[in-house]
Amino acid sequence: MLVTYLEAIRQGIWEEMERDPDVFLLGEDVGVYGGPFKISKGMLEHFGARRVIDTPLAEAAIAGAAIGAALMGLRPIAEIQYADFLSCAFDQIVNFAAKCRYRWGAAVPMVVRAPCGGGVHAGPFHSQCNEAWFVHTPGLKVVMPATPHDAKGLIKASIRDNDPVIYFEHKALYRRIKQEIPEGDYTVPIGPAAVVREGRDLSIITYGAMVWVAQEVADTLDQEGVSVEIVDVRTLLPLDEATILASVRKTSRVLVLHEATLTGGVGGEIAARIAEKAFDCLDAPVVRVAAPDTPVPFSPPLEEAFLPNAAKVLEKARWLLAY
Repeated sequence: MLVTYLEAIRQGIWEEMERDPDVFLLGEDVGVYGGPFKISKGMLEHFGARRVIDTPLAEAAIAGAAIGAALMGLRPIAEIQYADFLSCAFDQIVNFAAKCRYRWGAAVPMVVRAPCGGGVHAGPFHSQCNEAWFVHTPGLKVVMPATPHDAKGLIKASIRDNDPVIYFEHKALYRRIKQEIPEGDYTVPIGPAAVVREGRDLSIITYGAMVWVAQEVADTLDQEGVSVEIVDVRTLLPLDEATILASVRKTSRVLVLHEATLTGGVGGEIAARIAEKAFDCLDAPVVRVAAPDTPVPFSPPLEEAFLPNAAKVLEKARWLLAY
């Protein structure tokens, strides 16, 4: 069945709410309005007000209520309307939910949905990719799907998981990406990366919307006789180091690509692990392509200049190949 990225997430949530009566949804405008992006449209009418809960505009309260419900055995899906406002719930998530299992063995089976990313001209407060904040926090699981297949499979796996999962979904992919997905029940396990394109000359390690930029780059280089391998990390915490290193050992050249700003990004962690554990396989330095260290611009031309794109990646890839 051909579905959009948005519809895949919606299907996954709907199916899990049908399957398990302990699953419920809470967040700003998720009920009567059907969600800011319409992912929860119709859920209030179908599942009722006890399982689709409109909350005040208070992210700390949303996270706190979700944690309390999870500790009591329910499986909340807390929607933070834009990932940027996870900062308002930061203490609840990183200092409480993430540490409950370590401190006294308590499961916190909650999902925090966080629409993220630029490309939609939403300005500096509604466009960040802030996954690195949470990848630095032991006790959390962090995922960011790139395809409708993975979006559905990972939301279902996240809901079933017994630990807190931050589920980043890229807004620019919602209605732009369509894909055939299975009609039956399936999950995509949290943890394993996916080699979405086999290659021999250069590895691009990436995730989220940048997977599609990498595909564009690979198509261009293929016409030049260069074979590019693309690894979609998918799960950022825990990181599938084995798949990344296997790709690097295969191609000996690696480019790490993400939309988030460069300094302190997940790409730095990936690059460090490659340098530590596969240095002897490298024929060139590890190269990162990311956004510059500025807030996301509101102006469409400035945002376009800010975001990583195929032209920027091609420039670095050709440099690597010529090294």
